[in-house]
Amino acid sequence: MLSRVFQAYGHVCAAHPWEVIVGTITLTSCLMSMSLFTGHDKICGWNYVCSREEVPHGPENIFLTVARCAAVLYIYIQFRNLRKSGSNYLLGIAGMFTIFSSFVFSSAVVNLIQADVSGLKDALPVFLLLVDIKKASALAKLALSSKSEMEIKDHIAQGMSLIGPTMTLDAVVETLVIALGTLSGIRQVEITSNFAWLSVVTNYLAFMTFYPACLALILELSRDGHGGTPMWYFHQKFAKVLQEEEEKKPNPVIQSIKVIMSAGLVLVHAHSRWGGEPSEGILSDGLSQLDLDTLGLQQEVTPDQSLWQFYLLSALQMDTDHVIMLALAAFLTVKYIYFDYDLDTQINLINNKVSPRPEGEDCTMGISTSTKEVEDDVISTATKSRHASFIIGDDDSSSESEKESKETQTELNDLFKPLTLRASSPPRDLEECKEILNSDEGPDELTDEEIMLLVKDKHIPSYKLENILGDYKRGVAIRRKLVSRTLASASAFKNIPYDNYQYKYVDGACCENVIGYIPVPVGVAGPLLLNNRQYQVPMATTEGALVASTNRGCRALSMSNGVSSVVIGDSMTRAPVVRLPDACKASQLKRWLDIPQNFEKVKESFDSTSRFCRLQKIQTCQAGRTVYLRFIALTGDAMGMNMVSKGSERALRVLHKQFPDMETMSVSGNYCTDKKASAINWIEGRGKSVVCEATIPASVVQSILKTNVQSLVDLNISKNLIGSAMAGSVGGFNAHAANVVAALFIATGQDPAQTVTSANCITLMEAVGKDRGDLYISCTMPSIEVGTVGGGTILPPQAACLQMLGLHGASDTSPGQNAAELASVICATVLAGELSLMSALAAGHLVKSHLKHNRSQLNVIPSLPTVKEDQSSSERTKITR
Repeated sequence: MLSRVFQAYGHVCAAHPWEVIVGTITLTSCLMSMSLFTGHDKICGWNYVCSREEVPHGPENIFLTVARCAAVLYIYIQFRNLRKSGSNYLLGIAGMFTIFSSFVFSSAVVNLIQADVSGLKDALPVFLLLVDIKKASALAKLALSSKSEMEIKDHIAQGMSLIGPTMTLDAVVETLVIALGTLSGIRQVEITSNFAWLSVVTNYLAFMTFYPACLALILELSRDGHGGTPMWYFHQKFAKVLQEEEEKKPNPVIQSIKVIMSAGLVLVHAHSRWGGEPSEGILSDGLSQLDLDTLGLQQEVTPDQSLWQFYLLSALQMDTDHVIMLALAAFLTVKYIYFDYDLDTQINLINNKVSPRPEGEDCTMGISTSTKEVEDDVISTATKSRHASFIIGDDDSSSESEKESKETQTELNDLFKPLTLRASSPPRDLEECKEILNSDEGPDELTDEEIMLLVKDKHIPSYKLENILGDYKRGVAIRRKLVSRTLASASAFKNIPYDNYQYKYVDGACCENVIGYIPVPVGVAGPLLLNNRQYQVPMATTEGALVASTNRGCRALSMSNGVSSVVIGDSMTRAPVVRLPDACKASQLKRWLDIPQNFEKVKESFDSTSRFCRLQKIQTCQAGRTVYLRFIALTGDAMGMNMVSKGSERALRVLHKQFPDMETMSVSGNYCTDKKASAINWIEGRGKSVVCEATIPASVVQSILKTNVQSLVDLNISKNLIGSAMAGSVGGFNAHAANVVAALFIATGQDPAQTVTSANCITLMEAVGKDRGDLYISCTMPSIEVGTVGGGTILPPQAACLQMLGLHGASDTSPGQNAAELASVICATVLAGELSLMSALAAGHLVKSHLKHNRSQLNVIPSLPTVKEDQSSSERTKITR
């Protein structure tokens, strides 16, 4: 319960960093302002001559010096321990930031309550010893394992849920214990105790408010130019960091003891402060009247310098113990920066059993000679290094410009550069590798050869490499090397690029067992004039002449007042198949769903699964004792298959309550129908149903399309209508709609397999106008399955193609509008392609255009003659569609 409260509180602080920071600073400023207006104006040494404090001598001075040096040494040790977490400075600075902010807040509170600060310099070492920067560093470590803005908030909230309850209890216990010192009657102890318990409280408040907000804000502002990974991303999997922090949770028994101790201390304070009359000469703040008289201001004088000069000179007048403390701090700082790094390197070398290697030596030793000779064609020699690299976000030496260039399209040489793996020595034995993998160091301390050894032993599933390593690129590289050893041709990976790709968008969404990516040429056709708006249409294809032909169709349409479109249907479907004991029970289910009140019950359950998915109707079909339930729903700007599937499962629960003997055989019974040619999609529609039309003047038909209207009309009847009917086609009454649909689907991140149903199209042509000299053309496509959110649309290149059309993401005004407009663009582009191809066929230009645009000269056998323009028509017909 308490953890959930702190988690929610942490999420609020991380989600609203500006509000929290401004509020905290404002409160601190108010406290300091109140102390200026309400505090006394008597300042010893400036405008008043006070009785001099007793200067510590002998053992007391030595004790204070040792305490101050111990505090400095404590901070150094804290930084030293944090280096083991993989950060030289960042995590330590995060902790020191908490100390600094806590000190500022403590000073404001001390000034406000006008506490005695005459011995405050002796209390400062106590302040440093009380503050444990490990908690602040642990929260920073969790936050630095975030790769996105949402992860930053969630990880900080998770960290607060782990650290918050423990830190709250510790703060209560520390405050109550330290506050006992204010009852001692010893002036110096009381001063120190007062400042110490105030420091604990303010440190707790700073950690719970100011610190998480600053952490979230800094990481959010440090994200890269694309709004992705923060600049200081800590390359360690969040689950592992979270597990480490959970393992550090204190024993519940100890926590219970702390609670009991706190209750007892509260009783002690209550009895001591309010249970009886205060002892003689002791005031409520714990100081005797005699001490106050001794400390009283005795003589007012006229200051000879400004207040800020007085404070500056006071700060510069250092005693011997201060000089010793600063010298120790300077020495430890130099040691940490310049000497500890080499020591850590030596320790890593010993732990990894990797000895320094000459610069020119091959680092792939340990791989068998026969294997290495084969792999050299695919995998370059591993990077030459003196030790196995341990990559942490803090140590990334790449400049910001280099990082940005790596995330954008690069030259061909960069995309196809050979695979580079980490340096490796002869791998350690399997058991030792398992221990390292499960230790705090994790996979970053293992070489690639050792990771492959664990994969072969089934200790690491190959498909989980990226998640376990916490490094997408390294996971892909190791998988490529593993697979390359099993291929018939070792050079197969040579031209499959893997570098410079944002695999974080692929993981868990688009592909598994990733070994790289396939670049596909993207052309543009246009401008396409649709509904009085121009579009530049991206088309990803490897078929020559397709983009050129579609572009010609777009030109003809633009010269003919463009295309008009209308969306006549919008519904995604999913059809579970259920079975009942007999046909009678099956018919009862069918009739039950036909009753409007019952449909509303199912709809309520269905719609509860999504903000956008809304059930429209249920189409039922019975075969014996089997019933097919075709759920038809609106899905906003998403293609919607997952939405409708989720809603269908929830709706089936309602049906199970009404028909307990109903058996759900599958959430998909092929009555949907998805990714298969079917008459039901052609007749009833699925996805977006769109009609596009245009009228082409006779002059444009003759000048641009190089044919005439009557030839086009006759050819369309003979080819697209009669020919397709003779072939028994379902939805294939067109010339090549699938060509355009597939090219647009690949470019815009749609599911290419849904081209099967999305390309359903009937193309109609008529002679219209004066003397029937103009051409009317229409394309009707009843099942275009597209979306502008989800699926492959999250990949940056595909998202960029949607941005070309102005249709990326969800519509700001009307849910579903962007997806419907994309379907209209696809249908209009199909119309342009149909117009151009049919004209080429009517004019006899098809073969000639393909010889020009769709015949590769790279793979032609040298002994065969190239095709020439004067070839006979019989030779040309060898090249067919």
